[in-house]
Amino acid sequence: MEWQCTGLRWPEGSDGPALGWRKGARTRASVLVYGTEFGFRASGERRCSGARGNVCPLGAVVPAGSTGGRCPECGRLDRAHSVAADTVPDDPRTYRVYLAWFGPGMVKVGITAEERGAARLREQGAVVFSWLGRGPLMAARRAEEVLRAALGVPDRIPYARKREVRAALPGPAERAAEVAELYGRAAALEGAGWPEALERMPFAAVDHAEVFGLWALPGAVAGGGAGPVRAVTGLVDRGAVAGRLVGAAGPDLHLDTGPQGLVIVDTRLMTGWTLAAAGPGAAEAGVPTVAVGGGAAQDGLF
Repeated sequence: MEWQCTGLRWPEGSDGPALGWRKGARTRASVLVYGTEFGFRASGERRCSGARGNVCPLGAVVPAGSTGGRCPECGRLDRAHSVAADTVPDDPRTYRVYLAWFGPGMVKVGITAEERGAARLREQGAVVFSWLGRGPLMAARRAEEVLRAALGVPDRIPYARKREVRAALPGPAERAAEVAELYGRAAALEGAGWPEALERMPFAAVDHAEVFGLWALPGAVAGGGAGPVRAVTGLVDRGAVAGRLVGAAGPDLHLDTGPQGLVIVDTRLMTGWTLAAAGPGAAEAGVPTVAVGGGAAQDGLF
């Protein structure tokens, strides 16, 4: 049995992301460092990544383009123990409600277990966020519903939209100002639908641009360049990806491939694959890509 990739992680208290790996019941992580060379070659077939830390009993093959990376059975098991799916209402942990900003006009409200800190925000690719309140799960869930309706913000934003705006963000002050305005409107609701069991937290904008390395992207934050222009749509047997790692956000890795420009690798598409070093000839053994913002039309191999 070979080591299989389990995707990107943003451990609380760390300075950056790490790739997870599993071989049977054994797990490990590889810390990623911006500015270093990064590459891999896929091997064999993509297998189900399992659920809730367990290996898929069927070892099922899953589609290369699936960001879930699970077979139907493991997908059902994962959802059966999901806070997001409202299947564990008796969870005794303390939860936090947050506002997350991904780009101009792209703000969502959500909840996360307090013990996870800001890891959930980094996993979603939130460029800026602020906590709103903390308390029991059902109070946090009720506040999430009230805020979505009152502020006119969603609880989900398609990841493709987050990716499209990442290379053309406004400056830190403008980013924080949009979150502050919504926080003010949310705070004004206290006593008018705000659950009594939820403690309101003070406004404090946390900016992830440096953590994500967005300052290194052409066209991002500092200005100039065209930014990431292509995204990998799936891996293939013996297909390779290689470049200089210049940033990461959410599940995405940003690779500078030199003459071929910047390429985004969604690590959710890496889960379940056996991966090896890219090795010589990586540029000749490509994987399918699509132009960022270009819809579903494949635009060639990388």
